Amino acid sequence: MQATAYTYDADTRSGQVLLDDGTPLPFDAAAFDAGGLRLLRPGQRVRIETDGEAEGEGEGGARPRITLVTLQTL
Repeated sequence: MQATAYTYDADTRSGQVLLDDGTPLPFDAAAFDAGGLRLLRPGQRVRIETDGEAEGEGEGGARPRITLVTLQTL
């Protein structure tokens, strides 16, 4: 799945991406480290992997957990 880097904190190695529909989805240090990246800049196009599909879309619904963040390559 593709997304756009939205926020990134170098101290915690965590942040958020924006899915193509504009939904923000957080990632933690484990997901960042799994991608082998050193730095992430807002606006960069990234590829993400999640632990599953979103269930119960909307308020209070479960959202997938990001397990990997890496740069999108052609």
